Amino acid sequence: FFGVALFCGCGHEALTGTEQLIETYFSKNYQDYEYLIDVIHPLQYFIYGTASFFFLYGALLLAEGFYTTGAVRQILGDYKTTLCGRGLSATVTGGPKGRGARGPPRAPSLQRVCQCLGKWLGHPDKGITYVLTVLWLLVFACSAVPVYIYFSTWTTCQSIANPSKTSATIGSLCADARMYGVLPWNAFPGKVCGTNLLSVCKTSEFQMTFHLFIAAFVGAAATLVSLLTFIIATTYNFAVLKLMGRGTKF
Repeated sequence: FFGVALFCGCGHEALTGTEQLIETYFSKNYQDYEYLIDVIHPLQYFIYGTASFFFLYGALLLAEGFYTTGAVRQILGDYKTTLCGRGLSATVTGGPKGRGARGPPRAPSLQRVCQCLGKWLGHPDKGITYVLTVLWLLVFACSAVPVYIYFSTWTTCQSIANPSKTSATIGSLCADARMYGVLPWNAFPGKVCGTNLLSVCKTSEFQMTFHLFIAAFVGAAATLVSLLTFIIATTYNFAVLKLMGRGTKF
């Protein structure tokens, strides 16, 4: 929850700040950054959907963890478990084996629902967590792009502020939004150079947007680590319960 909240909240505000910086310093023509706005707004809606999805997803994982604990205790034979716990237990162990021609008993509706829930969340072959982790890798990579752009701009500003550390003239040091594909090549001016760029870097809008993108990147990284940790734990538990269900001895 922490990683997703950090990514969604900071990412949304950072996109808004980027739009304001482009409008104020890099282009006065709306047609130049119209495409950028058409990209930013869907991304903000994507953030809304991501926050809602992960809230529901986290609640389901919490429920699964609660009921799976009872399922594990049932397998160990020490405690009683709930109906949903037995359903999740059947998911990870393959369920009870049939005896004779009658086969396994028909599972109650709630138990079948819990079996589906367990497969949907954490089954190594069908779990949505594994697909979600791959997709989140792309989100994590994309969240690093604006951090790189703002860091490059900030580095250029440091060179302008300390001209003795660079051999280039101050007027030739620029931040060109067109170079990163943020604005089209025919946008005017499309770039800010020299002392004007240093003034932009000193504004609170630039500083805040830069730090918000960093926070969003950290949130994406924390979410990725959480997903990978869940996958490792689920895969390990699946293997152990599968072996215990077959009566395998180490």
